[in-house]
Amino acid sequence: MIDLRGKRALVTGASRGIGKSCALRLAELGADVAINFLSSADEAAEVVRAIHGLGRRSFAVRADVAQRDDAVAMIQAVEERFEGIDIVVSNVAAGGFRPASDLTPASFESTIRTNSAAVLWLVQAAADSLAKSSYQGKVIAVSSHGSMWAVPNYAAIGASKAALESLIRHLALEYGPRGINFNCVLPGIVATDAVATMPDVDNILKAAHARMMLGERTLTANDVSDVVAFLASPLSDLIQGQTLVVDGGVSIRV
Repeated sequence: MIDLRGKRALVTGASRGIGKSCALRLAELGADVAINFLSSADEAAEVVRAIHGLGRRSFAVRADVAQRDDAVAMIQAVEERFEGIDIVVSNVAAGGFRPASDLTPASFESTIRTNSAAVLWLVQAAADSLAKSSYQGKVIAVSSHGSMWAVPNYAAIGASKAALESLIRHLALEYGPRGINFNCVLPGIVATDAVATMPDVDNILKAAHARMMLGERTLTANDVSDVVAFLASPLSDLIQGQTLVVDGGVSIRV
């Protein structure tokens, strides 16, 4: 049984989808959880209430993690409310589904800032607190299939997620000696609000399900959050700088 009692966590993009599932799972296992959101204030408040119902501390904090000043201020707010921070889950993601030929400098750079650079700003701000964790500080980033495989209309997001995974490895190298653990979770296609905006999403979901090796079972946000919880626990202390794929075997088929 994973026990996160006494741990203090921040989950970005936690008002819905995978981020919400991660926040609730960490709270179920005993952690106090700060809920980051940018525009979904009502949904974030619902997650906070659910965590309070589990007997854990929680609050919502609005921040655009692509902006370094926002990210730093958010970490400071969490440290003040929780008197430290032990776990950071970087789940927030941005970027429209469009062909590479249609990308503009502004849209591409915005996607990179949100999906990749945000982790750097969070780690720079939280490193001292993470290093003081009673076990190891934990940083878990959520990647996607597009980091390794070509996905239609996914050039900006895929490139940003590949950069994210590389950044996590380099952060592990630099901050690992301070007792901070860095890893990525790479989920397959999960039917979230974000995925619903993908072109031809119904056929994409059907194709992914056909390639899974779990019979009739489909991949859910809870499958992803269970792996995040494992990586947030002492059970994963010797897993460092890795990307764990959670897709039911979709990606191993030729």
